[in-house]
Amino acid sequence: MQELVTLECTEARKEGKPVSRYLTRRNKKTVTERIEKKKYNPHLKRHTIHKEIK
Repeated sequence: MQELVTLECTEARKEGKPVSRYLTRRNKKTVTERIEKKKYNPHLKRHTIHKEIK
C-alpha cells in the first residue's frame, strides 16, 4: 500500500531561508520509519537532507 508523504528541508530554517518541500511515495508495509533523502534546495542552491514531516 503506497502512501504519499512530504519531505521538508532540515537546513533552511537554521539559515533563515524558505524551506523546500518535495512529495514522494513510500510503502507503509515495508518502510516503517521516516524517510530521509538528499534533495536539491533551490533557495540554498545545494543538495540538503530532507526529512519526512507529518
